[in-house]
Amino acid sequence: MSNGAQKQKASSAFHLVAGLGSGAASAFLLQPADLLKTRVQQSHVSTLTQAFRNILNGPRPVRSLWRGVTPSVIRTGFGSALYFGMLNQMRQYAAKIPPVPLVSAESKSTVSSSSSALPKLGNVANLTTGAFARVAAGVIVNPITVLKVRYESTHYSYTSLAGAARDIWAKEGFRGFFAGFGATAVRDAPYAGLYVLIYEQAKARLASLAQRRSASSESTASGSATINFASGVVAAISATTLTNPFDSIKTRLQIAPGRYGNMFQAARLMLQQEGIQSMFSGLSMRIGRKALSSAFTWTAYEELVRRAERALV
Repeated sequence: MSNGAQKQKASSAFHLVAGLGSGAASAFLLQPADLLKTRVQQSHVSTLTQAFRNILNGPRPVRSLWRGVTPSVIRTGFGSALYFGMLNQMRQYAAKIPPVPLVSAESKSTVSSSSSALPKLGNVANLTTGAFARVAAGVIVNPITVLKVRYESTHYSYTSLAGAARDIWAKEGFRGFFAGFGATAVRDAPYAGLYVLIYEQAKARLASLAQRRSASSESTASGSATINFASGVVAAISATTLTNPFDSIKTRLQIAPGRYGNMFQAARLMLQQEGIQSMFSGLSMRIGRKALSSAFTWTAYEELVRRAERALV
């Protein structure tokens, strides 16, 4: 009994560490894609090619591509630690609750063959735990997100994060650090919920397919990592496309809150002045970044957790 409790305690703590490490590494490697997405979304006149060319033609192009990497690494690393830590606790709790009737017999059978090292849940639980954990983590790291987006944008000439923070506080007060949170929450809740739902379903089906092809009931660590990575790409592409309008609105609100006011006003202005395409600006960059970032982060996270739990056996 004490061994089980000790393992549970160590595993829960390690979820924070695994989330921090995988999130920070992913943010650093993919910062150029995130910066280009912000540049494209800040105005309808800028395209991906134009934004990239402007950076390459400017001074110190390599350094410019990683502009804003510090708040990005802090936000993503800290945010991932919070997200995975809270998600683990929610999933541990949800696993003890009797299954929701909406979960079909098929999903129960396939979930047992999943490559996941995490608690196995039904569709409803995957959807809700993913959404709640993301919003809870989002509200905590939103001030860092605002600093990151404005530091990356060409609308501001900030030379340091401290200077950006002082300027926001002087002009907008405490509320300025939470600009765009409504749109962020509306984007992140369905994104995270859909991501976890699709991710777990894809893992279960790919693991089942792999087992039938190999005629083996055991999956290797490399096989599990491959399945998890592929599932992360599928889940990220699907969830990103569906929630991109909220990401575009969020970026406008964080860059120019005075002009756009709130989420509904921003959506109306964007549609009236720029058309429906404004809701999907930066989609290609966001899909590319999210597909790689989410797949890398979740695969690294699950592998770290898996290895930690095996070491405790």
